[in-house]
Amino acid sequence: QVQLVESGGGLVQPGESLRLSCEAAGTIVNLAAMYWYRQAPGKQRELVAAITSGERATYATSVKGRFTISRDNAKNTVYLQMNSLKPVDTAVYYCNGAVVVRLGSVPQSYWGQGTQVTVSS
Repeated sequence: QVQLVESGGGLVQPGESLRLSCEAAGTIVNLAAMYWYRQAPGKQRELVAAITSGERATYATSVKGRFTISRDNAKNTVYLQMNSLKPVDTAVYYCNGAVVVRLGSVPQSYWGQGTQVTVSS
């Protein structure tokens, strides 16, 4: 059983920062690629950032230069540092991970429950 647990969401004003965390708990051999998605009301879920096991990061154009994804493999945790937040960043943010649960097995996809980020003055 694997769970991805997000934390760090909240209400901030435009221009402020938040740091989201996603910790993978359970029977884990290692984490492969990890992702942050977001879904705003009435919109489709979109990929915000991704990081490979080798720590290569990619970003959606809308957040490039403002958001930074990182990971701590020793803690089975991935982070999303969000700076210069804008009202359009308001959404539920979800962590998604490819998790290896047994030696030699292929990674399986797991989702967190989501954390609300609201940017408003």
